[in-house]
Amino acid sequence: MLGKLSDSLKRSRKGMFLKIRDVLKRSRISNEDVEEIEELLILGDVSADIAEELTNELRKRLKIQRDLSPLEVLKEIMKEDLREENKDNITYSKPYVILVVGVNGVGKTTAAAKLAKRYIEEGKSVLLGAADTFRAAAIEQLQAWGKKVGAEVIAHKTGADAGAVAYDTVKAAIARDINVAIIDTAGRLHTKHNLIEELKKISRVIKKVKPSSPEEVLLVLDATTGQNSIKQAHIFKEAVGVNGLIVTKLDGTAKGGTILSIKREFAIPVKFIGIGEGVDDLKPFNADEFVDAMFEGGNNGWEKGLLAQEDDLSSLR
Repeated sequence: MLGKLSDSLKRSRKGMFLKIRDVLKRSRISNEDVEEIEELLILGDVSADIAEELTNELRKRLKIQRDLSPLEVLKEIMKEDLREENKDNITYSKPYVILVVGVNGVGKTTAAAKLAKRYIEEGKSVLLGAADTFRAAAIEQLQAWGKKVGAEVIAHKTGADAGAVAYDTVKAAIARDINVAIIDTAGRLHTKHNLIEELKKISRVIKKVKPSSPEEVLLVLDATTGQNSIKQAHIFKEAVGVNGLIVTKLDGTAKGGTILSIKREFAIPVKFIGIGEGVDDLKPFNADEFVDAMFEGGNNGWEKGLLAQEDDLSSLR
């Protein structure tokens, strides 16, 4: 995965992360250098408060972790922030219900289908629910994806009640002894109160069928939207208890710092990242691989030229 991840994150690496790495390669790291790193983090879509927290932690650790280069110290701070035990938690009573939410145009339907494909390949039975009854052709899009990945789709007509679709999906999943039910929802602006209320209704309807569900509410975020993603995370978590993120379009952003802000500020783990348009380009998030790829491109050929610099880096204090 590292090679593909590294290739997909080239734009992010050439932006904030490469500039930060250049600062940390200087012969001495001064307070001014740390302040420059803080500014670069903010420019890379890390919120100001989180950037300050990260650089304060960097200052502290540089004084005590003298066995590591400044670059490695910062990477370790970021990895610790982003790490999350990301096991396959589908051990609940069937079905394990996943509600996929987010604003318009972030790739929810595609993400739901790609999730279905992952679980099918793991030997689990999957049922998709087309609860985006608002967008034209959304139902047909999910049905086409369902055929492609091998998952049946529960659907009503365009304009039907989305809660009814969610209800029928969970009922059908129980009746058929399905492992995983994934419900796609309509894109809704986080600023539109009535649409958020409709999403709350969908969640309540699901609980009427299976009180412990949905086990996961995955918020799909577009990495290219920057700080706006933080506002979305706040609203959707408050409304429907988002407990995981799918971050898409990481292959199309020159920043990428939003992930750090959301994880630290809201304690919502990143579960999957989208690094391309292919059906297999939704990958489980691995904090260590992500940070390494952003700074170095992973342990591949791209990194070979950096290995000789480690001795120089170790003197940067």
